[in-house]
Amino acid sequence: MAASIVARTYAEALFELGERSGLQSAFASWMEELARALDAEPRLARFLDAPRVDVTAKREAVEKALGGSIPEPLLRFLFVVIEKRRAGLLRDIAREYQLLQDEALGRVHVQITLARDPDEQIEREIATELSKLLGRKVIPHVEVDPGILGGIIIRYGDRRMDGSLRRRLSSLRRRLKAAALPETIATTAGDSAAPQVGA
Repeated sequence: MAASIVARTYAEALFELGERSGLQSAFASWMEELARALDAEPRLARFLDAPRVDVTAKREAVEKALGGSIPEPLLRFLFVVIEKRRAGLLRDIAREYQLLQDEALGRVHVQITLARDPDEQIEREIATELSKLLGRKVIPHVEVDPGILGGIIIRYGDRRMDGSLRRRLSSLRRRLKAAALPETIATTAGDSAAPQVGA
């Protein structure tokens, strides 16, 4: 089974657990923190995913690090993930859980690329207009790329809307190259005899 499907299955199980316990939002925050910790500490990620490390040792390490500071149902969930030797998917599970949380709350994360830094008002206006367009609350993530020259590039999920000046210029160049020249212009352009000054 593909890793993404497995991660989604675990995330759905955790999401249902969060619904039953009323801890959905808390789970989302803790899973996000855990994913960040695993990114920041590659040795910890390798330890939890190492097939030669005893499962009991992994459980003890997680309980020592997190026991008492996270909700008990989430700690038990982590133990199950470790026992099933799926600890290498914890970051993917966290990401899938966040997607489920966003869907439940009607939110969508949108990557916005602009040619220059926007001020706060422009960023709010963009988020407001995109929220109207997409019918969901948009959480914007803005990055700057001077190479797009102007306009805006929007990505969310597997969709992309490119309104950049660079794209429009590239499209114009393609159309000009593809356009057939009128016969009179083509003949003139091919004529190597140029008029002489003073002739």
